[in-house]
Parts: sequence; structure tokens; C-alpha cells
Amino acid sequence: MFANSPWALLPPVIAIALALITKEVYSSLMIGIIAGGLLYTGFNPVATLNHVLVDGMIGQVADAWNVGILIFLVVLGSVVMLMNRAGGSAAFGRWASEHVKTRVGAQMSTIALGILIFIDDYFNCLTVGSVMRPVTDKHRISREKLAYLIDATAAPVCIIAPISSWAAAVTGFVEGANGLALFIRAIPYNLYAFLTFAMMFMLSLTDFDYGPMKKAEAEHRQNISPDASMRHPSLTGAEDQPNPPVSEKGKVIHLVLPIVSLIVCCVIGMIYTGGFYEGESFVDAFANADASVGLVLGSMVALLITLIFYLATRVLSFEECMNAVPEGFKSMVPAILILVLAWTLKSMTDSLGAAEYVAGLVESFASNGMIMSFLPAFIFVIGAFLAFATGTSWGTFGLLIPIVVSAFHSDINNELMIISISACMAGAVCGDHCSPISDTTIMASAGAQCEHIRHVSTQLPYAMTAAAVSFFGYIVAGFTRNWIIALPAGIVMMLATLFVIKGREKA
Repeated sequence: MFANSPWALLPPVIAIALALITKEVYSSLMIGIIAGGLLYTGFNPVATLNHVLVDGMIGQVADAWNVGILIFLVVLGSVVMLMNRAGGSAAFGRWASEHVKTRVGAQMSTIALGILIFIDDYFNCLTVGSVMRPVTDKHRISREKLAYLIDATAAPVCIIAPISSWAAAVTGFVEGANGLALFIRAIPYNLYAFLTFAMMFMLSLTDFDYGPMKKAEAEHRQNISPDASMRHPSLTGAEDQPNPPVSEKGKVIHLVLPIVSLIVCCVIGMIYTGGFYEGESFVDAFANADASVGLVLGSMVALLITLIFYLATRVLSFEECMNAVPEGFKSMVPAILILVLAWTLKSMTDSLGAAEYVAGLVESFASNGMIMSFLPAFIFVIGAFLAFATGTSWGTFGLLIPIVVSAFHSDINNELMIISISACMAGAVCGDHCSPISDTTIMASAGAQCEHIRHVSTQLPYAMTAAAVSFFGYIVAGFTRNWIIALPAGIVMMLATLFVIKGREKA
């Protein structure tokens, strides 16, 4: 009765609306999950309990991909805790405070590091957060702003990098054509990614903010001193936890080596799962990689290297290292809980056929030849809505990209198909940014140690601004079918929009 209909979208709508209204994400997700279970079972309470717990939560936690991501989070949390206990993070903060002199420099450094780590968005969020927190704290940049910079860099850079876990996912969803070739050709049309970068650079260079982010920044500057920022409970969400002992022997190398080890080992782990050591090329190995397994392998080896290095340099004792490992696990528990609930909510919407319902709308629109030039803009909106409601970019790719390819009969020479595929990817990233149940958004909150719902509410106006400009940019792209015109036009519209907003804020 409720499957494959607009009712299938009700559970995520309930969860998202409650989260934004109540500012409390756990109960909001649970209510959305229960609503989905009730709709699926026709309001049978016993069947609902079974569907939610067995088919939903247990099924998601038992999924091999999800288990890999959870293990990666735990290991990464332990590495970050080790870096903190060893004094590496504090030493880097001292070093950065001598070289990064301004708020603008701190924000630009965060963006630059995020762009450099283009392999995977999860890895990007947590690594950039752990490295840049001391720097942004020093310059009184709020955790909300740090979370935005992390989130707005992670997915956009992954979606325009040919060698990334996201590129591998997209190419895997293309049948009947060269997926990697389509991905590369679609890069210049990924307007949301490029406009988000343009927006971040302008906001950072002019040190300008608006909406809830402006309020968060003002509150942070007034209430938090640089030395106290790491201890403020509203930022860390851990007011009941004592400050852990930090080694006074720590140096910058005690942060740099673990981070470099993570990057190198995770890259090797991903290409290993893709068959690189069995004769596959580097590019093909990335296209075939299992990111979940690769990240687990890489992070485990990096953790071992970190432990050996710290023990060899005697910056921490064996007992201190072993105590830090479970503490790192504990620090990731809130993010893990939100992820599990978000995955369970996604399973409810999947069982109700929400994705198929939205895909049917796209397919019917694509079959109308009279309005094909508007197709990229329409797909962008649908992709954004679907990713927002389900909290998954990759699920949106998997559903919409095959429809777009089949609508154009896999004609790789059709420029409108390339634009439409890019619009699908851009819309998915946009919806992913806006959604409080998105795993990437959750990871950005964890990386910045920012209260999750505060990150969502402060980032939402920024993401919606970039989305609105991207929509008009895809109308231009649909009619011109030339990225040399569409991309510059979009960037000009983005900068003009920000200048107008800045002028109204000052008025």
C-alpha cells in the first residue's frame, strides 16, 4: 500500500525535520526508523519490531561493507588518540601557530589539506579534522566552521578526482560504456563541486559568514578563549571526560608520520583489493577497489607503524599506548551510533521502494524529448532530493546513473548524457551535504568534534546557496552543452550571489 509511492519518503522526512526542529539527532532518527517500519508492515507492531531490528539494524551492522567502515572508524579513532597522547597534535599546533598567522591562513590551510587528501571522503574528514583542530582553535575559528570546511572539501574533491573511492563507485555503476572515460569527461560539468570550492575560497579569503554560521562564529569569538577551546563541552561533547595526559616529548613528527602512514597504507590497501599486485593497472585497480576493506587494511598497518614508532622514540610507554587505543574507540562511539541509525533508516526507505519511486519520475521525464535541455537541471534536483532523503550519495549514483545511460542508449558521444551524469553526481553530493543522516556529514562532525546537528544547521544555508546557483548553471549547460561556457558562468553567478548576500548582511 505504501511501497513505491510518495509515502516511502515519509520516514526520512520525519527524521530530518525532527532533527532540525529539536536539535537532537538520536531520537529523531529512531522515530523515523519506527515510522518506516510501521509503513512497511501495515502498522503491525510485532512485525514492525522484527523488520526494524532484524531486517534493519542487525542487517546493516552485519553488512560486510558497513562493518569495514566501523572498524576503520575505530582504528582511526585510536590513531588520533595516540597522536594526542603522544603530544603530536599539540606540537603541530605550536608549529602551525608560528607559521599560520591569521584566521584566513588557518581556513585556507584546512581547505588545501582537504584537497590534497582526495582518496576517500571518510578518511579525508577524520584526518583533516584531527590535523587542523589545533590550528583553527588557535585562531578562534568555531568547530561549526571547521566542520563545514571539512565537509565541503571531502566529497567535492573526491567526486572530481579520477583516482578515488568515489570514482571507482561511479564507474562501477555504468554499464555498456567506458565508465572511467565518462567520469573524466563529466568532471568539468560537476558544477556543485566547483561552485562549493569557489564559495569556500571567497568566504575564507574575505572572512565573511552569514546565517547560523555567522552567529556560531560570533558566539565562539565572544565566549571561547583560544586556550580553552579544546575543553569547551559544547564543542567536544565530552564535558564529563577528564583531560587525558599528554606527553611533553611530542614533536611534529609524531603527528606527521602517522598521517603519512595512513595515507600511504590506505592507498596501498585500496589498490591491493583492486588487484594491482595481480597485474591490474593502477587506474584499473582503483576502479575495482573495495574501499571498505582497503581502508581497514591500511589503517591497521598504520596503527601498527604508529605504535612501533612511539615505543621506539619512547614518547609513550607500552601501557600508555594500550590505554589510548580503547579511549580512541570511545571517542568514536557517538559517530558510530549515528551511522548505525542512519543506515537503519536507509534500509527502511529501501524496503519501501523510495529510490525506485524517485527513479521512475526521472525516467518518465527523460523520455520527454521536448524538454531534454532541462534534463540536467531536473536530474540535479532529483539527485539532491534522493540523497537528502536517504543520506547516501553512492546509492543515488547506483540508481540514477544507469537510468541516464540507458536513456541515451550508452551514446558516449552525446554531450547531454555527459552533462546529465555529472548533474546526477553533483546532486548526490549536494543532498549528501544537506542531510543530517548522511554518513559523510556525520564523519565531518566527528572529525571537527562538533555537535552534529549544529554542523548540519550551520552548513545548510551554504549548501543551499551553492545548490541554487548550480541549478541555474545546469540550465545553461543543458542549452549550451559546453563546459567552457557553463562552468565560468556558474562561478560568476556564485561570486555575484555571495557579493549580494554580503551587501545585504552589512545593510
